[in-house]
Amino acid sequence: MPLTQPETRTPFVTLFDDTYDQPDCRGYYRMLRSLGYSNHAHAVSVFRAVLDRLMEVRGIAAPDILDFASSYGIVTALMKHEVSATEFLDRYEDGSLDTLTASAMEHQDRSWLERLPARYPGARFTGLDVATNAVRYGKAVGLFDHGFDEDLEQNAPSPALSAQLAEVDLIVECGSVAHLMPTALDRLLGACGECKPWVVTSPVRGNERIEAFDVLRDHGLVIDTLGLQPFPHRRFDSASEQARAMAIAEAAGHDTSGFETTGYFFAQIYLARPASEAQEVFPDLSSVQAGR
Repeated sequence: MPLTQPETRTPFVTLFDDTYDQPDCRGYYRMLRSLGYSNHAHAVSVFRAVLDRLMEVRGIAAPDILDFASSYGIVTALMKHEVSATEFLDRYEDGSLDTLTASAMEHQDRSWLERLPARYPGARFTGLDVATNAVRYGKAVGLFDHGFDEDLEQNAPSPALSAQLAEVDLIVECGSVAHLMPTALDRLLGACGECKPWVVTSPVRGNERIEAFDVLRDHGLVIDTLGLQPFPHRRFDSASEQARAMAIAEAAGHDTSGFETTGYFFAQIYLARPASEAQEVFPDLSSVQAGR
């Protein structure tokens, strides 16, 4: 866990503003592929292992999962369906999709996803993001049972979202720029039930917020890395981006040698659980983290 933080936080992960909130997901997923984005390939396999353990510990057969900063739902897709990260992004490289309208792409995705076997039959997934089009798309193609385009850094959750949060068992967050922004995280957990959900996240190194860890602890959660090593997030798109990322990671207490020096952002898994459940032992997840 990082020991220090730079006093001034400099944004350093590219925000795909031109692709993140389009009527359909093609541009966004192609951008992820072009930059070698792999956070989901490493992290989601661990998310599934965490969900398996949570279901076992709490005796839950049909869990409720909140996908925070969900975009179009790639994390939900990889958790919910029997499909690999590579297979998922390969789909959107198909040039024949270029001629489709957004509506036709939505229909194609819905039909494709319906044919994929479910990993967790009966599980319910909720998408939450500030990107209206992305959340709408994820719900329209059947990934999200519920979708909310709300900015919890600016506003308290709506009554509808609050009602849904009261049922949540697990919050997942994959590589979000903001690492569960502290204000948003506090509002999320405040709206959750008395038995707080587990929270598993994979922030880019140097982008972790001490304030977010403090919020987790304030809500009675204990933070653990499960003994897992940092893993590649995506390639740097320029030397200047690499220099900024290395400076921020080092200021946060990370040794970048053999990590960011190789030309990639690196991320780290963090799991937060109620203190009463934090002693529950996980098997060695290092092989799981290799991803499928």
